[in-house]
Amino acid sequence: MRGRFITFEGGEGVGKSTQIRRLVDRLKVEGVPAVATREPGGSHRAEALRSSVLSGSAKAYGPLAEAVMFSAARLSHLDETIRPALARGDWVLSDRFADSTRAYQGVLGELEPRLVTALERVVVGDEHPDLTLVLDAPAAVGLRRAASRRRADGEAADRIERADALRRDRRRPRAGRGRGGDLGRGGGAPERT
Repeated sequence: MRGRFITFEGGEGVGKSTQIRRLVDRLKVEGVPAVATREPGGSHRAEALRSSVLSGSAKAYGPLAEAVMFSAARLSHLDETIRPALARGDWVLSDRFADSTRAYQGVLGELEPRLVTALERVVVGDEHPDLTLVLDAPAAVGLRRAASRRRADGEAADRIERADALRRDRRRPRAGRGRGGDLGRGGGAPERT
């Protein structure tokens, strides 16, 4: 029996990783095998691309190059982590997936929506999440949480976290009626958000 694929979307510091850890723990108590993963990253090759993109080295090439790099990372992630886990019957819980590309490179980077959709169609194919949970918090709250986590881990802010709060609010993935958010479209699949 195929596992379930659940993605968690939202801005930095909204609690995606915390909720994923909690759900993995709960699933294990229930005897359900679960894999926690993230994007960009989630496989050896995807982690290498993550380092490149989040360091800021790809920014000079523009949002299209970033979208292509994220797509390459996603393809590796799907092939090496997500699809094998689902085939084993595991539940896969991912901190971000294709909706983040739509929000960050599509909306903020102002890429043509049809281009972002075409990239997603080629890379993701039919492997869409069964459910996407969108977590939301004001940018200032998320920034404080992310900064606190970085300090505790001894890490520097990545390229995305270095963006100012106004731009972060603009690209913050949101769902629901009347919010005008990036995920309100649900990537053409509002039934899963």
